[in-house]
Amino acid sequence: MPFISKDWRSPGEEWVKTEEGWEKKKVLECTSQRYPALTNYNNTDDSPQKWSQEGEDGDKTNDAGARVPPHCHITIKCTREIAGFNGLSEAVRRLDFSSAVRDVRRFNYICALLELLLGGQRLTHLPGAAQKLLLSMLEQLADQVARSKQNLHALRALVVSLAALREGERRACWGRPLGSRALWRHHDRAIARIHRIAAGIRIHEPGPEVVPKLHDLPEECVREILLRISDHRDLDAASSAWSVMASVCTEQRIWRELVHFHFTQQQIDTILAKDKDAEDKDGEDKDVDWKKVFHQLRKLYGLREDAQYAETLSLCRHCKCLFWRSLGHPCIADQCPEYRERLKEAGGPLPPHPVPPAAFLKFFSL
Repeated sequence: MPFISKDWRSPGEEWVKTEEGWEKKKVLECTSQRYPALTNYNNTDDSPQKWSQEGEDGDKTNDAGARVPPHCHITIKCTREIAGFNGLSEAVRRLDFSSAVRDVRRFNYICALLELLLGGQRLTHLPGAAQKLLLSMLEQLADQVARSKQNLHALRALVVSLAALREGERRACWGRPLGSRALWRHHDRAIARIHRIAAGIRIHEPGPEVVPKLHDLPEECVREILLRISDHRDLDAASSAWSVMASVCTEQRIWRELVHFHFTQQQIDTILAKDKDAEDKDGEDKDVDWKKVFHQLRKLYGLREDAQYAETLSLCRHCKCLFWRSLGHPCIADQCPEYRERLKEAGGPLPPHPVPPAAFLKFFSL
């Protein structure tokens, strides 16, 4: 007997009109504060405050009306019994990526995700709704950079990738762009706004009333700042910015701490053993050049991917749910006493698995 999916018997979806167009009501459950239209919807007579007080499965929140944390259930493996499909635009909305660009902890994660979509030439292969949503995220990111005057290099890299995508991926079909002309006009206007925002950003030196400035800090403070940098490219840039920083960046301690941050002791011992064997052949006893060791390890093993982000998405191993670790999510291990008891018998709950941007995109058919 052939298996018949449940989808064709679905009662349908409720849709809400937002500033960005019509969207499923259940998708916007974690982003109600961003859409004023939901307030009007909740004030109607047929369902007063129902949407803001209930989660996806109908479970009510606390009496204070706290929002459900952003989360998204993911189908890891599709079978005949579980005919699931992960939509990128739905996941982006459920995880509230548009608001995440205003969070300094999640900003780099969103930038890396957009860079993969733009640099990997994947954007034009997405559905039109996903393309509009990602360009809207990029525009909000540009606004955030313009207001904070921070992470300008990340915005410039995205703008360069966007310009290359605009020129190279607009494939012509009978003299016209492949796809909806209305959609491309929308993209052109969004890209023009992003370029205008990026071009209008000016960073001015603080006035004389702002003290202390960087050049007024003692060398010990500068050293403590550089010891907290996890990207070797930032150290190279700092060396060219100021002579005191250039002097501090030549210290072995800076590169030694960077080596121990990115690599395990076993990996470090492998390179040190090779260098020691080479020294024994030369008959000379040299001090360890930690900058050289760092670049050898970087070429051999690569850098820690999670070191670039203050916070990443995590995958719950119990309910197969993506969530931001700092915000949490409604987990079956917390809601079901029977399941919680079985977990205790099995040795306790499993820690969530970190999901870097490249792994996040593998959940979708791009």
